[in-house]
Amino acid sequence: MRGITISTENIKARALDDKRSVHHAGKATPSVVPAARRLNETRLALLTEIDNAKFSWFHVKVAFVSGAGFFTDAYDIFAINIVSVMLGYLYGAGDETAFSSLPNRSLTTAQEVGIKIATPAGVLFGQLLFGWLGDMLGRKRIYGMELILIIVATFGQTLCAPSTAVSVIGVLTFWRFMMGIGIGGDYPISAVISSEFSSVHIRGRVMAAVFANQGWGQLSATLFSFIIVSAYKHSFLNDTPSGVLLSLDQIWRLIIGLGCIPGAVALYFRLTIPETPRFTIDIERNIRQAGRDLSVILVESEGYTVDPDAVDQRVIAREATAHDFRSYFGKWENLKILIGTAYSWFALDIAFYGLGLNSSLILGAIGFGSPKKGLAPAAEIYQNLHNASLGNLVLSLAGLVPGYWAAFIFIDRWGRKPIQFMGFTVLAVLFIIMGVAYHKMTESSGGRAMFVVLYCFANFFQNFGPNTTTFIVPGEVFPTRYRATAHGISAASGKFGAVVAQLAFQWLKDVGGPNQFLDHILEIFAFFMFTGVLSTMLIPETNQKTLEVLSNESQDDFIQPVPTSEYEMGYLNDFQASPIRLQPLEYPSSPSRAPTAFSMSGRRKGTGASSSYHSRYASMSDLSVAT
Repeated sequence: MRGITISTENIKARALDDKRSVHHAGKATPSVVPAARRLNETRLALLTEIDNAKFSWFHVKVAFVSGAGFFTDAYDIFAINIVSVMLGYLYGAGDETAFSSLPNRSLTTAQEVGIKIATPAGVLFGQLLFGWLGDMLGRKRIYGMELILIIVATFGQTLCAPSTAVSVIGVLTFWRFMMGIGIGGDYPISAVISSEFSSVHIRGRVMAAVFANQGWGQLSATLFSFIIVSAYKHSFLNDTPSGVLLSLDQIWRLIIGLGCIPGAVALYFRLTIPETPRFTIDIERNIRQAGRDLSVILVESEGYTVDPDAVDQRVIAREATAHDFRSYFGKWENLKILIGTAYSWFALDIAFYGLGLNSSLILGAIGFGSPKKGLAPAAEIYQNLHNASLGNLVLSLAGLVPGYWAAFIFIDRWGRKPIQFMGFTVLAVLFIIMGVAYHKMTESSGGRAMFVVLYCFANFFQNFGPNTTTFIVPGEVFPTRYRATAHGISAASGKFGAVVAQLAFQWLKDVGGPNQFLDHILEIFAFFMFTGVLSTMLIPETNQKTLEVLSNESQDDFIQPVPTSEYEMGYLNDFQASPIRLQPLEYPSSPSRAPTAFSMSGRRKGTGASSSYHSRYASMSDLSVAT
């Protein structure tokens, strides 16, 4: 944006008919009606600019910055898969004096459950908390705080040590819960930021690219585990028992600690990312700043001029309040979407985390890559860790990562709903086959190989299916003032499913004998996939639709003039009265560009979201669009 005027010829469907603008305007002051109409026109013009923007380097930056967080999240969550085996050797139940019994030691059920549900439980809390904060305080103001919490908690895990007062597993569980809170905050904020910055035709791919970093994080966790375990091979085969224990202790701390690095790299960029224009317009109510932000983002556009004759006026705009929240979600057409997004995520995570956090256990149960018999204790431990890491690496490469990028390719072609339908349906069939034929397949090497192939297909269609779409859809279908909150509610429902899955998995798997209930657990997963097919019917197709259309709210009269009497407020039942002071603005000579990673200003004076919530009057720049 080199200039400071914008041509109306390049803005589609932004102008409002006068009759629509003054619909139900009552006896509002005549001078207020044009001001409100002008604000509505300018708001729609700005939103249209965002929706029609061409793909640019800025979109790449958004995808990178948001995706780096998901890389870190997935790494930290799924690294525990192999680390829990090492913790069992070091701190699990069994004979602590005889080194020969070390390969048979493992965490108790309570310890296993504790360290595996601590993170999903923290994620659940963080998704609700940060989702609400993202709508109340702004996306920018809290973006980066969750990453700081993840880094601190991850580093804290590497310093855990046993003591007479607290067990190392107890301390580790605490830090993983705290890390989970930070990871939970990443879900709604990253989803909303990538959604609100993207144009209509690329929004699905930008959000899918962000979420696909979860696959790279899972792959990196297994890859680094494999590399580090292999690097310690000499120690396992040649060191004394105390040296082997020292190596095990170093390995798990290295694997966990490496999760700090990608978070630290992305932290600066998150702290300097600009506020999304939609939040600036609809929540901060500062159209001038939104125009300046777009002048940096949309480099091919021109600028915005200011009406020098603007006077102080009051208008009414929708505001996030408890009453408005109940009013919006009290309508079935809105509530059913929230139910659909929340339950679909819940059903998906029952299987996704039920398998993902226990893949080493499942591979061991079917005898895939089991250590050779007759090995020395240290050699058996090395062989078990090596095979478990290699098995998880194969699962990631064959199913997880390709699934994410298949979704990226087709998300804006097929749409979200068909992909989610397909994923749930295929997963239901796969889990039925794996469950019914479980014992027969595990009886032979060929059957075990077939089981692993089906496992890879399940991973593929989880990601080329509901795992991706349940992240994308909640970031699109709700209005700006509730987008992060509703995404947080949906995501938290998913993590509640993850907690339920871990509790059920650990307590059910040994019913009838060690790992004898795994076939029925897979059948239970199939049932939840079928219910996911049903819940998908509640959500709309969001492909190639603007966020404002998907919000189920009229945009023509989003901003209303204040009527002159209380009686005339009746027609504004769907609006929460929020007077806005319109201030004359000086003609800006050029957009403001502070030297940050995004070439945007850091914190804007006088336009913070906090002022919107501490005062009934929020500053809203009255801008006109040059014709």
